[in-house]
Amino acid sequence: MKSVHTDIIQFRGSHHQFGLFQAEKLKNSPILPYRKALLNKRWRNFLVDEKEVEAVFKAFSKAIWEELQGLSDGLGIPWNDAIREFGGYYYEYGRSGCSINTKQDFLVRNYDNAPSSYEGRYVLYAPSDTGYASAGPSMQITGRTDGINEKGLTMGYNFVNRKKSGDGFVCNMIGRLILENCATVEEAVQLLRDVPHRNTFNYVLLDTSGKSLIVEVSPRSFFVREGSSCTNHFDVLTEENRYRSDESMERLQRIVTKQKDIHKPYGAFRMLNDTEQGIFSEKYGAWAGTLHTALYLPKELSAWIALGGNRQPFIFSFKKWLQGEKLHATKIKGVINATDSFINT
Repeated sequence: MKSVHTDIIQFRGSHHQFGLFQAEKLKNSPILPYRKALLNKRWRNFLVDEKEVEAVFKAFSKAIWEELQGLSDGLGIPWNDAIREFGGYYYEYGRSGCSINTKQDFLVRNYDNAPSSYEGRYVLYAPSDTGYASAGPSMQITGRTDGINEKGLTMGYNFVNRKKSGDGFVCNMIGRLILENCATVEEAVQLLRDVPHRNTFNYVLLDTSGKSLIVEVSPRSFFVREGSSCTNHFDVLTEENRYRSDESMERLQRIVTKQKDIHKPYGAFRMLNDTEQGIFSEKYGAWAGTLHTALYLPKELSAWIALGGNRQPFIFSFKKWLQGEKLHATKIKGVINATDSFINT
């Protein structure tokens, strides 16, 4: 068993200032040495054309481009290195699990991956220049694994396949683009249609209208469907699925069966977080162990999160934070049944 924690990062200001702020936090963190070792080991997966990446960022988010500049300035690293490490473009994403369930009032998800891939950063950011405020766990520093924004739009994604990858953004940066730029599921669907995709993922969206959509997207294909449960395979674009998706289908069926009797957020949280329910995973060595369970309530603008299984959630009001109230907690603690810890320790 490993004790783990997530650091709570809070900031209000411009994107460039946010980049500088994060750079200061990262200077004494183990995250950057880990990322440097990963870069040296898998350098071919980080190759980028600076002009091409700049053009794409400026088409979809000039503000996040400025955040990257702040990180480069604050860390004193070459600009091209900052793009490769924090830009979320071309970066090869490891395989992972993940399960998502929605009702009209909430979205709940298990984020499954290897502990050694998890940064342990929960970020609340309110831009003063442009874009919506949002809250959610980070990945690759600038990206988000899931989250909620000030308009009550929530999102999460599930890995499907990384074969036949294309030139484009990876899932976590796409998640960030959704949260900063979209107020409704319709706007998020349009962004997902327009943005270039590196890999094949399900994106699950829910807003304050109670409308839940699942977007099946790859570098080649795109399909939107209504749905409330999602795991690691496509229901429609089945030609994009991995050769073996039996476990994903079985996990989805367990969610579909169990969620019929669940109508409250806490029951849904327990369905995904309790280890005996058969949805929470402890396959950490296979890049498919549950690292966090997160729940978002769009109408209340509140968020829940727990690290590891059989845990009570850390709950906070994002609405109050948006009104200027600071979170006094600095860490979220948990325990996972694994040999590796998060990379922030």
